[in-house]
Amino acid sequence: MKEILKEPTYVEELVALFQGGLSKELLLEKISGYHAHDIAEALGLLSPTERQAIYPLLGDAFISEIFSYMEEPHLYLAEINPETVAGILSHMDSDDLVDVLEKLDEEAQKKILTLLDQEAGADVKLILSYAEDEIGSKMTTNFILIKKNLTIRQAMHELVYQAGENDNISTIYVEDDNETYYGAIDLKDLIIARADTELETLISTSYPFVSDHEIICECIEKIKEYAEDSIPVLSKSGKILGVITSQDIVEVVDDELGEDYARLAGLIAEEDIRESTAASMKKRLPWLIILFFLGMAVSSVVGIFETVVAVLPIVICFQSLILDMAGNVGTQSLAVTIRVLMDENLTATQKIGLVAKEVRIGLANGLCLGLLAFAFIGMYIVLLKHNPWTFAFLISGCVGVALLIAMVISSLVGTLIPIFFHKIKIDPAIASGPLITTINDLVAVITYYGLAWLLLIQIFRLV
Repeated sequence: MKEILKEPTYVEELVALFQGGLSKELLLEKISGYHAHDIAEALGLLSPTERQAIYPLLGDAFISEIFSYMEEPHLYLAEINPETVAGILSHMDSDDLVDVLEKLDEEAQKKILTLLDQEAGADVKLILSYAEDEIGSKMTTNFILIKKNLTIRQAMHELVYQAGENDNISTIYVEDDNETYYGAIDLKDLIIARADTELETLISTSYPFVSDHEIICECIEKIKEYAEDSIPVLSKSGKILGVITSQDIVEVVDDELGEDYARLAGLIAEEDIRESTAASMKKRLPWLIILFFLGMAVSSVVGIFETVVAVLPIVICFQSLILDMAGNVGTQSLAVTIRVLMDENLTATQKIGLVAKEVRIGLANGLCLGLLAFAFIGMYIVLLKHNPWTFAFLISGCVGVALLIAMVISSLVGTLIPIFFHKIKIDPAIASGPLITTINDLVAVITYYGLAWLLLIQIFRLV
C-alpha cells in the first residue's frame, strides 16, 4: 500500500538549501513556500559563519518575521552589525521587539532604540513604560484602526492601505472623531457588505476591551472567556493604544501558569536555566529556612511519641502513608482554592461554601481510603507479619481512623490558609504551597501517633 502521509522534513530540506550555495533569487524562490517557524529552526542548525552569509540574502523584513519565531533571537542578532539590526527590529511587531530588547542589557537597549525609526521607537517606549504585571506590557500596536463615519468603500480602502504595515486584520477597530474607542468590525462582515450599507450597522459597540494598567492576573480570565482573535487595550481617556492577540493570550496564560507553579514550589519567581547559583539560592533559601524550623517542630512531635514507637514499632511502618495522603489532599484543596480565588468578586458566603465543600470531599475520600486501609493493612499484618487477627485489625483500624481525620483536617487547612493569605493581600500561591505541606505533616503525625497512644495503648492495651 502506498504511503500517503510522511513525516515532514522541512527543516532538513531548508538546511540543505541554505548550504547549497544558491543565488539570492533562487534561494528566495526555493524557501518561499516554507513557514517562517521552520526557517527559524533551520537557521539555528547552521554555524554562525553560514548564517552571516545568508542574512544579507534574506533582507530585513523577512529576517524580522523569522526571528519572531526564535526562542533566543537576541543571540542571533549579535551576529549582525547594529545598523542592520535596527532595520530588522523596525520591521518586527512591537511586542516581539520588546521581547527581544528585554533580553539585552540597558546599554544595548538604548543604542538600538536610537537607531529605530520614530514610529517603531515610540511604540516600543510605550510598551516598555508599563510594569511587567500590567496588560499594557503584553500588547502589540499591530492593528487596523478606522474612523466610524467612513463609507464601506472608504473603510475597505483604509483596510487595504493599513494592511501593508499591520497584518492583524481579522478584526478592524473603530474610533470616533475624538479618537475615542467606539467598537469593532469583523473582517468577514466588512468584506461581504454591500457598498450602500451603513458602516454603523457593522460595528459592534459592545465589543470587549481592557485598560492598559489592568493587572494581568486580574483580567486574563475575562480575556479568555471572550475567545476573540484580539481585544483592544485602552488608555484612561478611552483611546485605543494597542491590542492583545490570541497568541499574546496563550503566552500570558503560559507565563501565569509557570509563575503559579513556581510559587506553589515556594519560589518567588520562575528560574531560568542560565540563572546563577546565587540567584537561584536567593529565591529558594528563605522558604527553606522557614520550613526547616517547621520540620524541626514535626520531628519534635514524633519525639514526644517515641514511647508509642518503642512499644508498638509496627505503627511506624504506616507513618508515610498518613503523611503522603494528608499532603496530597491538602495540595488538591490548595489548587482548587487558588483557582477559585482568581475571581475577585467572590463573596464571603461563596468562600464559606468552598470550605464546606472541600471538607465534605475530604470526609468522603477519607471514609473510602480509611476503609481500604482497615481491610488491606489488617490483612497485611495477619498474612505477612503473622500477628493475631485482633491485634492486626486494631492497628489497621487506628490507621484508617487517623487517615480519615488527617484528610479532613488537611482539606480544611488547604482551603483556609490560601483564603487567609488572600485576605491579608499576600499571594496565596507563594505563601501556601510548602507551608500547607509542612502543616499537614504536623497534623498527620499528631493525629496518627496520638490515636495510637490513646486507642492502642491506653484503651485496648495492646502492650
